[in-house]
Amino acid sequence: MTATFADLQSLWQNILRDSNANQANVTAVAIITALLAIWLERNNRVFRHETRNVQSLWHWILSQQTIINSPINQDAPLPYPIDVNIHQNRMASPSTSPTVRTIKTYTVIPKPNPQAPRQLHLSAWDLALLSDHYIQKGLLFVNPPNLSLEQIIEQLRSSLEEALFHFYPLSGRLRWATCEGGDGQDIPKFLKEFFPHDQLVVNFDGCTIPLLAVQVTELIGGIFVGCSFNHVIGDGTSFWNFFNAWAEIARCKAAGKEVVLSRPPLHDRWFIGGYGEPPIKLPYSSPAEFIVRSSQPLLRERMFHFSTESLAKLKIRANQECDKDTISTFQALGALMWRCITRARCTPQEQTTGCKLAIQNRIRLQPPLMPNYFGNSINAIRTTTTAGELLDNNLGWAAWLVHQLVNDHTDCAIRDLVHKYMDNPCVYNTHMFDIPTVMMISSPRFDMYSCDFGWGKALAVRSGSAGKLDGIIVAYPGWEGGGSVDLEVCLSPEYMHALERDEELLAVLSPPIELGILLGTSNK
Repeated sequence: MTATFADLQSLWQNILRDSNANQANVTAVAIITALLAIWLERNNRVFRHETRNVQSLWHWILSQQTIINSPINQDAPLPYPIDVNIHQNRMASPSTSPTVRTIKTYTVIPKPNPQAPRQLHLSAWDLALLSDHYIQKGLLFVNPPNLSLEQIIEQLRSSLEEALFHFYPLSGRLRWATCEGGDGQDIPKFLKEFFPHDQLVVNFDGCTIPLLAVQVTELIGGIFVGCSFNHVIGDGTSFWNFFNAWAEIARCKAAGKEVVLSRPPLHDRWFIGGYGEPPIKLPYSSPAEFIVRSSQPLLRERMFHFSTESLAKLKIRANQECDKDTISTFQALGALMWRCITRARCTPQEQTTGCKLAIQNRIRLQPPLMPNYFGNSINAIRTTTTAGELLDNNLGWAAWLVHQLVNDHTDCAIRDLVHKYMDNPCVYNTHMFDIPTVMMISSPRFDMYSCDFGWGKALAVRSGSAGKLDGIIVAYPGWEGGGSVDLEVCLSPEYMHALERDEELLAVLSPPIELGILLGTSNK
């Protein structure tokens, strides 16, 4: 007699209901769970053309011990596991390098969302990032009082499971189908160990590895929650929307309140008209034609802090020097860093140099996209000049170039860029840094410090090793708020040595807030 899906499910649940289950029943559960996994995988491959590797199947089988009594929804897509790595960091003494060891790895599988479509097609903004790196950002918290590490992990695990119900694209996989046709702080090197996925992982690897991986690292006096988030699935706005929603769910569950997300994600991808129905077809027959893997160059990463007062003076200076009143604080700051890094690099006067910005499209499109649009909606735009012109003129002159670059990025400009991409689709890679460039990524407008899991405000935001190149500047809101900004600058060691002595930069920098003071461990 051939067993049907219903037979397997019924037998599985009948055994589980037996409160007097003996060793034989436990063995039967293990066997039936394995058979069920094979059955579901067979259906996924035959009817949905989706495939999981053996490791993912094994994770799914093991995870059933936590969701074993949940009813199975045959009509919903089978979610993939999300890796949640629990690490512990032990520092023998301040003079020794810390070591990170894995205590336990959890697999989080959200319950199926009946509203989740079988597949989501990727937009032009998404596809261009297939060879880029995962977004790696994390938050440092002081140890929550009266909570053990096990309780913290369970709180994060259960709230993540619910968050993924709403952010269901993160529990899937990508699918490749061949179609015919000065006063700063150095970032410690060990910080990269606080994030899952190493620097050689690119977004296309999301075909076989989780699109979201979370690592919790226990420190002396603190907890670091690090996320690796596939950039094809979403941009920085989407990342922090997810992180805040996860924290919101954790707070509600801890307080015994009903979970109603204040900013639920919108999953409908934006496509420009005139090119037929998605999916967009890339002109490659193999991923090897567009995947570029390169190890991180030798860099120093340093955090620079700018207070609200210092930035206000910088903005006034930039506007006065070019006799304008429309240059924003961030445009003035971008121009300052462009000038200072160009000087630190000793770029020849006749050499062309660029200032590149990762710019948000949501509010610039007409009609605009909603702030909680989940996906990518960014472009990288650049202005150029020669090093001689940049440094011979004043800050206001450079800030006006940056201002014009931003001001010209209108609805028409965005649509023109998408049309050009659709006419010649491609995957971007780091080799496109063809001239000495400074690139500003992330944004101090992202709501990073509102990610409160019920333990209070985070002490710091930091990033992993992914996507780090010479000239990359990662922008964060300052911890104290009020418009203050932290910049994480990545430069070759010799350039960083010159930058931290640059007089124009030193005149604007503010003293950083020491983490030891925030943690209450400083001797000052």
